[in-house]
Amino acid sequence: MFKHFTRHGLITLLASVLFSTASFGANPFITSIYTADPSAHVWADGRLYVYPSRDMDPPRGCDLMDRYHVFSTDNLVDWRDEGEILRASQVPWGRKEGGFMWAPDAAYKDGTYYYYFPHPSETRWNDTWKIGVATSKNPASDFKVQGYIEGLGGFAMIDPAVFMDDDGQAYIYFGGGSHCAGVRLKPDMTEIDGPIQPMTGLEDFHEATWVFKRNGIYYLTYADNHPRNNQMRYAISTNALGPWTYKGVYLQPTDCDTTHGSVVEFKGQWYQFYHNCNISGRGNLRSMCVDKLNFNEDGTLQMIVQTKTGVPAVGPAPAPNPNTVKYNVANATLGGGATLVDDSSAPGGKSIQNLHRDGAYFQFDNVDGGANGGRATIDIHFSAETRSKLQLFVNGEDESFLNALATGGWSDFSGDTSLTVSLKPGKTNTIKLVGDHGGVNIDTVTISPLP
Repeated sequence: MFKHFTRHGLITLLASVLFSTASFGANPFITSIYTADPSAHVWADGRLYVYPSRDMDPPRGCDLMDRYHVFSTDNLVDWRDEGEILRASQVPWGRKEGGFMWAPDAAYKDGTYYYYFPHPSETRWNDTWKIGVATSKNPASDFKVQGYIEGLGGFAMIDPAVFMDDDGQAYIYFGGGSHCAGVRLKPDMTEIDGPIQPMTGLEDFHEATWVFKRNGIYYLTYADNHPRNNQMRYAISTNALGPWTYKGVYLQPTDCDTTHGSVVEFKGQWYQFYHNCNISGRGNLRSMCVDKLNFNEDGTLQMIVQTKTGVPAVGPAPAPNPNTVKYNVANATLGGGATLVDDSSAPGGKSIQNLHRDGAYFQFDNVDGGANGGRATIDIHFSAETRSKLQLFVNGEDESFLNALATGGWSDFSGDTSLTVSLKPGKTNTIKLVGDHGGVNIDTVTISPLP
């Protein structure tokens, strides 16, 4: 799922992990669905987790953003889609029309993971924002909404960011509409402790607050109001709540009108996560990227060098998933003009073609969800001359579109797109993929239960 491999000469065979020998990844590093506003954290298990927002395809401005997914990695090259952890319909106090699940963040304390998300409570969305909290004992599953933080929210109060200081004190920052604020959190991580304070000393603040600490210096990064293409700026302080000393721009505009990012240290190197719209060319269908962040001797930030190759691997590729099941395209049900063709270029000798036709689809019935059901990655192996899309339905539910990026042509089956979904127990699941959004030839489909 997680990246387009043609330019690297790689072939991905199985689903929940990518068995590459690549020394570099690619930017964007998640390509099957559109994700933005990445919040990156390294937890006690040693993995790096990214908690982004999700741009639903097709979009309607930013109104329809929903269905938060989590992604994780051991080496910054091989990424695992951990699946969906929350959607608007699961927020009891939320806007009845749904949508508006914007940039989130996460934190960990005393055995509990906390997930913070902005969401309006009324149809009149822009002045009814609240900062919701969901909790779990796992970093990427089983989150339950606990409510929202009293005293936060209101007009344009979005983009929560939680910083845990060395002494265990947590702070939450939020803001939009050119106003940034912060406040201490009580030990329960769900209540504020003291007055909300404006973050002073920032220049041209717009949104997208992030706070981290290095060598005793606090850094606050944020998006500015640069016309058409926002930039990332930063300020520093000796106190978690400021006052701040402005230092300048450190991430120039991407190809997207918005910008939003996070900074994290992983295995001895600092990294900047951000988004662009390189795949779609549209500012409301964005994709996550990562590049190195380096510091000058005085602690100031060097300008981020945005790359298409991404960052080098910082560990070996994961072992193959022994529980992956391959579904042969010859056993699929076809309809709407889709055809099964003998294809010497396809590794399996056959491929499903003509999925560009109106209503064309293929379907697998009696898909095994295992004894208990649960999260599994559906992986589609394909060839395509241009970027196309497939619409995924699981047990009748629309899981949205999956991108199928161009490979080296119809004979190049190095394409890979996937999504982690929830399956029912036993051989009771139906998986349907509908075309009519560009040409794509399908070689194999695999399903891998997550660890």
